[in-house]
Amino acid sequence: MFNQKDIHQIEERGADLRQVKEQIDHFKNGFPWMKIVGPATPDRGIRVLTRESVREAMAYYQKADIHGKSKFVPASGAASRMFKDMFGGLAKLEDGEDLPQDAPGARLAARIKEFAFYTPELFGEPEDSLAYRKETLRKLLKEDGLSYGSKPKGVLKFHRYPQEVRTAIAEHLVEAQEYMRNADGTCNLTVTISPEHQALFEEAIGAVKERYEARYGVKYNIHFTFQDKATDTIAVDPENKPFRKADGSLLFRPAGHGALIYNLNKVEDELVSIKNIDNVAHEKLLPVTAQYKQVLMGVALQLRDCIFSYLRQLDQNPTVQLCNEVEDFLDKQLCVQIPLAHSEQERIQMLRSKLNRPIRVCGMVRNEGEPGGGPYVIAGKDGCTSLQILESVQINKADEGSMTAMSRATHFNPVDLVCCLHDYKGNKFDLTRYVDPQAGFISSKSFEGRELKALELPGLWNGAMSDWNTLFIEVPIETFNPVKVVMDLLRPAHQG
Repeated sequence: MFNQKDIHQIEERGADLRQVKEQIDHFKNGFPWMKIVGPATPDRGIRVLTRESVREAMAYYQKADIHGKSKFVPASGAASRMFKDMFGGLAKLEDGEDLPQDAPGARLAARIKEFAFYTPELFGEPEDSLAYRKETLRKLLKEDGLSYGSKPKGVLKFHRYPQEVRTAIAEHLVEAQEYMRNADGTCNLTVTISPEHQALFEEAIGAVKERYEARYGVKYNIHFTFQDKATDTIAVDPENKPFRKADGSLLFRPAGHGALIYNLNKVEDELVSIKNIDNVAHEKLLPVTAQYKQVLMGVALQLRDCIFSYLRQLDQNPTVQLCNEVEDFLDKQLCVQIPLAHSEQERIQMLRSKLNRPIRVCGMVRNEGEPGGGPYVIAGKDGCTSLQILESVQINKADEGSMTAMSRATHFNPVDLVCCLHDYKGNKFDLTRYVDPQAGFISSKSFEGRELKALELPGLWNGAMSDWNTLFIEVPIETFNPVKVVMDLLRPAHQG
């Protein structure tokens, strides 16, 4: 299957032949379906906070002892999917075919002045004509205009203010100073980007960093991190044989956001907030955004301290009464039910293993038809149940029970989470030990017009965090404002 030249190519990437062969096996055998016990709902699995518990969580966060905190922002990749409809519209216009008035490209041209990236010098006054629509889309996407079709989302202009226009990454800086400030006045941000986009990010941040530091009285520490080439996965053809490019070399592809667990593992801070680059709103919504980020962090720290207390008690005096209490806590708070143990020592060992893990508290919003994975209670290979975030591709559509669980789901995952990455002795967890390698999935792609199959590693907030202590908290829909397509920028959350 592999020749000496292939092996050299694999090793040059920092991978090894064994890993690649395992990936080939995944293509051949697929991944096991998740065994769903039921959807996580307010009845079991999602905590709906009262006003009093919101205040308590915020107060707890503000006084807690935290060994460093930072914001982790996945921002890799270009915004090509954001402009997919615009590229399609431009192709039609260049062929002399006009667009219907309700087509995305036509609507964008008609409302171009409402976008933060609009300038009269570049786009002129809107006109109801094929020529104007074509020129508008061309200037938006192509190199002689804004070239937004090939730039990363983080450097695109999202929001307009009376005195400035902000990019997505600028909004993350504003957010960070509001709720992720360290005691010494610093704000730490880790931003995952593609190497080819670093200069664009440095330019976008450089344009505002000093001004924001003076305005908000803060010092930003910004670290760029790249997805390791060694985490790329091999592509195969429809017969599950290694896909080869025209020159005969193997094709490797980025393995999705699941590879970012290695980047997150390098963060030294104890408390980390994770939020996607495109999920930022106009500053008018910052009060509710900041409030619920502090709520999530407060709940995470409450959970941390409760777990640390139990672990210390298990170290000192692991009585039957204590074990009963811990087992009840795991069941009621984290939906972790453990099987009957053969001995008391085995029971204690199981309880310790379930407590002494990284912690994540995930915001969940009411399902209003937005795309995204969902929260479920699943049964694991070790006989324990747990809370997990599943994508639809991980759910067996042929299984009646799984489909019933999907139909009963009340919430979905907006990727708004807080993590505690240190253990009760102050040591940093090795996050790679808590990944479920069987939680990846396979997708269909193409390369140079040829069909291929691609392998996605277990997603960052899916299988990569499978063996974490997990808590789901309901948060308001106002905290979720993603920009998946450019027309989303016309939603009220992105307008002044």
